[in-house]
Amino acid sequence: MDDRDLVERCLSGDQSAIRAFVEQFQRLVFTVCLHRLRNREDAEDVAQQTFVRAIRHLRHWDSRRPLKPWILTIAINRCRTHLSQRSHQTRTFDPSIDRPAKDARLQNLDLGEELELALSKLREEYRTCFVLFHQQELSITQVAEIMKAPEGTIKTWLHRARRELSELLVDRGVVTKEGYELRRI
Repeated sequence: MDDRDLVERCLSGDQSAIRAFVEQFQRLVFTVCLHRLRNREDAEDVAQQTFVRAIRHLRHWDSRRPLKPWILTIAINRCRTHLSQRSHQTRTFDPSIDRPAKDARLQNLDLGEELELALSKLREEYRTCFVLFHQQELSITQVAEIMKAPEGTIKTWLHRARRELSELLVDRGVVTKEGYELRRI
């Protein structure tokens, strides 16, 4: 079933279509929220809010455009709102959150875990841009639309994200300086 049919069935109140809509985008939305918020519980809450909002506003979706970037835009906006609300709350300092690289637990991570750790250290814009482009396989144009930034800015953020990821992985000893293949992740 294509996006247009799915949305029409959802709008008609078809509960199985609504379940199919959520199932189709659930992992994608949660992954983006988790990378953006870096907290599983917050990501689960915001992903749920994303689906509530998306289903409530399905009638506003432009059927001439793909559904995936539309729902990711909602997810990113919900994450921004959550982050701004969270930044206004009182924070407590927990030194265990950012342990030094010599911690034995961190030294035994596999490449995927190392990449996730490095991604978590990037600026929010770089991380989101990287995840949308490389992991969710969206085009530069779609990422720019979702992040509400010019395509040139998205290209710059991607370049910087790759460079910083490479530097972080070199600093952790995951790759050598000659391991430039990771710059083109």
